Amino acid sequence: MHLEVDASGRAGFPSIQAAVDAIPVGTNEPVYISIKKGVYREKIVIDKPQVHLIGEDPHTTIVRWDDYAKKTFPDGRPYQTFNSYTIFFGGDYCSARHITFENTAGPGDQVGQAIAAYVDGDGCYFEDCQFIGWQDTLFTGPLPLAPLIPGSFTGPREHGPRRDTSQYYRQCTIMGDIDFIFGSALAVFDSCRIISRCRKETVGYITAPSTPQGRRAGYIFLRCSLEGTENFPSTYLGRPWRNHARCVFLECSMGAHIMPEGWHNWDKKEAERTVVFGEYKSEGPGAQPYQRVPWSLQLNSSEASSYYTIATTVRTKCAGPIS
Repeated sequence: MHLEVDASGRAGFPSIQAAVDAIPVGTNEPVYISIKKGVYREKIVIDKPQVHLIGEDPHTTIVRWDDYAKKTFPDGRPYQTFNSYTIFFGGDYCSARHITFENTAGPGDQVGQAIAAYVDGDGCYFEDCQFIGWQDTLFTGPLPLAPLIPGSFTGPREHGPRRDTSQYYRQCTIMGDIDFIFGSALAVFDSCRIISRCRKETVGYITAPSTPQGRRAGYIFLRCSLEGTENFPSTYLGRPWRNHARCVFLECSMGAHIMPEGWHNWDKKEAERTVVFGEYKSEGPGAQPYQRVPWSLQLNSSEASSYYTIATTVRTKCAGPIS
């Protein structure tokens, strides 16, 4: 099935959500939605499988919304983090190409968390997309088993099953400042630009994985470019949202904004014994292997090879349905 979206209203559907809603419930065939260039100001929910969004160019095909954690519903309840998304991918084997997903609410110290994309499907694939926000830009679901603060998981999958999910991001740009790539998925970031919005008054963290205990890998960054909007040390590679977090950077270029110590324990000393935070052949001014925290890893070629193998497996799984 092929559908078309045009913000000008000249053809097809006037909004992406309208096109998604037109997909028959229970359809077993892939659906391709071509999206003409334009700014689509809408909050989107995709809860059907095999929905493939295809924009014209990420600089001209833009989806924006501005919900945020401190915003309140009419009854006074706060949105909290997981209702703040601009787009929610809940179906398995969905994909997007050549599109920007942006949350324009603003910095976290003003509005709290503000998710651009909440991805909770298995086998999802993104290529040449931009994910732009500040705090908590990209959530790679599922949620952890339980919230640390009761009631803080309100949102589309609060009571949903906690499944193992795999996701693949290729040649994407992801921008934010605090925990702006976070969640429990096995997610591979291949040749992506990871841009930190550096501010002197704020310490930044690129990742906050919540990898389930017993999983071989969490986040794998493969030949990515880590860039900062400023060049002073201000940003950690990551910190553990849960104590078995796993995150590795393989052959990545790191700007001067990366803290020499590299990783933060989120004030959880016990997590230093259970996390797997590592690097292999990091390059650039932010690559400081001899200054990293002692509980992080500098991987050898044999250790790194297992992650390359996992990345290849994930890509085959996620890209297969659209190749």
